[in-house]
This record gives sequence, structure tokens and C-alpha cells, in this order.
Amino acid sequence: MPELVQQAAETACSGCRDGEAVGVEFDYAYQPIVDCASHAIYAHEALVRGPNGESAASVLSQVTPANVYRFDQACRVKAVIGAARLGMRERLSINFLANAVFRPEVCIRSTLEAARAHNFPVEQIIFEVTEGERVRDRAHLMTIFREYQRVGFQTAIDDFGAGYAGLHLLADYQPDIIKVDMDLVRGIDSSAPRQVIVRAITAMCRDLGIRMVAEGIETAAERDFLRDAGIDLMQGYFFCRPVFQGLGAIPPAAWQ
Repeated sequence: MPELVQQAAETACSGCRDGEAVGVEFDYAYQPIVDCASHAIYAHEALVRGPNGESAASVLSQVTPANVYRFDQACRVKAVIGAARLGMRERLSINFLANAVFRPEVCIRSTLEAARAHNFPVEQIIFEVTEGERVRDRAHLMTIFREYQRVGFQTAIDDFGAGYAGLHLLADYQPDIIKVDMDLVRGIDSSAPRQVIVRAITAMCRDLGIRMVAEGIETAAERDFLRDAGIDLMQGYFFCRPVFQGLGAIPPAAWQ
């Protein structure tokens, strides 16, 4: 690691430990990930919002190289505290910024402390990295994932099929979960190419022992095709929209 980057890493990790103010106000909405096989909620994804429910873009536009490390840490902690406050019993899925983690064994401490302080089981936490983020050092991402698994977290690759890493990332590391990008899901019931691609990803994940989540479900037809293709875990407006500072419920009609 170049000297200037190393210095930035040490400063960032020190800031994480010392609890420096982030300078960005935010809160969370939570969206269910459902298990169509058991008609139950499998997890809730924590989605960043402004303090009054403003869009994620309004928050992320305030994140800069100077505060990205502290922001990433604050997001993790606030997601856990919010989930515990809401009485969440299912898994909690948290997005993280791989490029904001320099020393995973240090940067994970605040999350572990928050989970323990608020009695949220560590094994119920899933960390998602989006494939759409251009990860500067794939080997470093593998180090992060393996450290997270070592302490008991689950790991996931979000937006699979839409980003920079793709199969190269999957060849190096097999996460617990892959979330198939919504662009591959949209209208899949009437798109032969999407059907072929998603079936191939499903077969690959089955052979690798990875669970799949289909994102962006908006219609019963999309749900039915994906369920028939062997994907039980799904997420999207068809089941429940994100709920600001709350946990959503699935209407009975969503299972029919």
C-alpha cells in the first residue's frame, strides 16, 4: 500500500475507534427479503435515508473522501441499533463500502460492539458489497470477507450481473448469498435471454452452495417464474416497499 494511502488508512481507523462525528445526518428504512418457500421474512435490508426519509442520493451526495470511512462505520452501527430498537428477529442485511475498509479486523469492532450492546446476534447480520462499486483491490475485498466470516457475519454480493467484478470475484470467493440484479429480473417471465442467464446463475450457485436472492420483484409473473426456477428468496415492491424507521409486513396476497 503506498505511503499516503497507508497514512489515510491509519487516520481512518483511528477515527473509527475514537467515534469522530461523521457530519452527515441519516437514518434507515428497512425492506424485507422474503422466503417464498416458507411464506416468511428471511431478512430486512437496511437502506440509508435522510433524517426525515429523504432519498439515499441526498445522503450519499454528502459523502466525501474525507468522511467516507467514518460514514461507513456510522452506517453499520446505526443499522444494528435501529434493528434492535424495532425488535427485529430476522436477519439484518447491511451494505458496506469495500473501498472504505482498510483494516477489517479493526473496522469491524464498532459493529461487533453495537451488536453485543444491543443484544443483536452477530450470526444474524449479513454484510453486502455491491458489485457495482469499483473495488480497487479484489484481494483486499477477499480479506475483508474472510474476516467477516471468521467473526460470524454472513456475506453477500449485491447487484450480481450489473457491475465490475462478476465471475472473477466469484471465482476467488464464494459468499453466503448472491443478490441477482433487478435488471435481470425485470420482465423475466417474458424474456427468454433473461431466463437463460438467471437459470445459469441459479445452477452455478447451487453447485457452489450459495443462496440466491432475486431483487426488484414487481409482479406475480416475475415471482412465479423465479420460484419455478428454484429461487426462494426474493425482494421487491411486490412484497413490501421499504419502511422508514420501521419493519414491513407481507400481505397474504403476495404469496398467492
